[in-house]
Amino acid sequence: MCGIAGFLELQTQPSKSCDSLDRMLGAIAHRGPDDQGKIIDRELQMGMRRLSIIDLADGHQPIFDESGRYAVIFNGEIYNYRELRKDLLARGHILRTHSDTEVIVHLYEEFGANCLSHLRGMFAFAVWDNQARTLFLARDRLGEKPLYYTQPSGLFIFASEIKSLLQHRAVTAGPNLQAISYYLSLKYTPAPQTMFAGIHSLPPGHYLVASPDGISIKRYWDIPFTDSAKEAISNKSDAEYSDELLSLLRESVRLRLRSDVPFGAFLSGGLDSSTIVALMAQELSGPVNTFSVGFDGAGSNDELPYANLVAQHFGCQHHALKITADDFLRYADTVLWHLDQPIADQATIATFLVSKLASQHVKMVLTGEGGDELFAGYARYRGDQFAPWFHCMPKTLSKYLRLITNQLPGLRRAKIAINALTQTDEATRFANWFPMFSDDAKQTLLSSQTESIRRGAAEVFSRQLAACNSKDSLSRMLYVDSKLWLPDYLLLRGDKLTMANSLEARIPLLDHKLVEFASGLPNHLKLDGANRKVLLRRVASNLLPPQIINRPKQGFPIPIERWLQAEASSLMKDMLSKSSIESRGLLNTKYVEQLVAQHLRGYADHSTQLWGLISLEMWFRRFIDSSPSNHVPRNGSMPIGELAC
Repeated sequence: MCGIAGFLELQTQPSKSCDSLDRMLGAIAHRGPDDQGKIIDRELQMGMRRLSIIDLADGHQPIFDESGRYAVIFNGEIYNYRELRKDLLARGHILRTHSDTEVIVHLYEEFGANCLSHLRGMFAFAVWDNQARTLFLARDRLGEKPLYYTQPSGLFIFASEIKSLLQHRAVTAGPNLQAISYYLSLKYTPAPQTMFAGIHSLPPGHYLVASPDGISIKRYWDIPFTDSAKEAISNKSDAEYSDELLSLLRESVRLRLRSDVPFGAFLSGGLDSSTIVALMAQELSGPVNTFSVGFDGAGSNDELPYANLVAQHFGCQHHALKITADDFLRYADTVLWHLDQPIADQATIATFLVSKLASQHVKMVLTGEGGDELFAGYARYRGDQFAPWFHCMPKTLSKYLRLITNQLPGLRRAKIAINALTQTDEATRFANWFPMFSDDAKQTLLSSQTESIRRGAAEVFSRQLAACNSKDSLSRMLYVDSKLWLPDYLLLRGDKLTMANSLEARIPLLDHKLVEFASGLPNHLKLDGANRKVLLRRVASNLLPPQIINRPKQGFPIPIERWLQAEASSLMKDMLSKSSIESRGLLNTKYVEQLVAQHLRGYADHSTQLWGLISLEMWFRRFIDSSPSNHVPRNGSMPIGELAC
């Protein structure tokens, strides 16, 4: 696990200074506190920061092939590296280490871009070909590892985090208003856009080639949500599907336990993380280290009792902490800095703090992300089945229904459902199922100066849906969630905030073979009436206590509503003051003031929207208003030692 960064000069003369590369690597030192390496080859400079997990002694990067033509820097883990290494040796390759990094450069030497089909893991890497003078970059299939790039004035610059790009002297931080508009709709920024003008995210399942001839990007993998795939395997019984899923889960967990350092698991007490812990307990001879967070204060309702139940059931070495409002305020800016761009999710601070707790005991954890997107775990999948009932409703009546519903206090879930189901266009409906601000609310939220970006995010969903071969509504919804919500919200949050604490997170449910299996399942094994995650729950029922199997999905109940009314109210009033809003020129001042006032007096819970707007203003102040020196960590984390060109 590492952080990578570098740049290729496409049109200008090679720079004689390595100052920009050093600054870029310094900004991501938290991703790799154990080691640093780099390569400078005329027009190319690239390097990495290493968090040592496998082959601690000999895994120093960059790593070259035996001829010295190819060099690789790598962020991630290749879980089938032992099998790949054995095959490469049989093909006559000379491997000098036992690291997973080295198999990548030899696979690229052997297969070129097709090397990606052999890799089973999470990754973002760069391979430099010093003969063809080309740079090859790739990102894993599901987007577990991030990779960003920009192209200012004849340069191609890339890095694991945006803050690293901002350290290059040719890059300036400016806002991308269209991406900010998407953020206000979705609570996150969908790739390939970022909230920084001119900075892009390489989408999951894609590779990029940079050379003096220009930049080319190509998709190499997609989730096979096709109706024909379901028909091809529809002759299997439900019991056979259960056996196959359990086998895939066991294999995925077993592969992700390959490590040369201590490891554990995040445990929420939900179905997904509890299943992972159960399988870990079966694989290991000693107790599993597990980590959970809850919330302190009156009226808190967290999942710690369920996590404790699972930990006791499997004899885990359990660690838990309770987060206070003071913790929330103390770490808000730190968390935003690590994210690079805001996510309108109060749980980011909890993710950061549970990662901080885990890093005191282990260097790697397994987590439970992905189960909802694979097996239809969210309530919106059930809710969207009612969409045909609304298709015959006149548009005028639909708009009036949304208007009346949105004026009522409370009824959060009902408002979301009405705002989505009354949209006749598929993409618009999907975009409104889990918004920060609905399409209607955005018309009021944004100022009159922002007419060009006041529309919703339906166009983002339309582009993804155009690539989905299935005509089935549930499959199409799962497809777009796996392409948007999963990588740009959940996985981005997980990667940035675990790596902020120099902690590696591995995600067994996102093994691509398991994902391909899940995409082809019959719908009744995902969603059956009101029952969600049917097959996964069935398999887990043989592993977990019934209290976990039968409990309702709870989410992460951080008490942000109460905190914004009390301890965090001063932060809210500062960030959303009239002067702050008017100086940006983006938002309708009166509408924001109304949201704040209604929330403070308890008329309505606007905590999601208010925290999203607070985070946006914090981002402006941290990244746009500030100098580049504020794009490095406040604890002064910098490169190990002095580097020479």
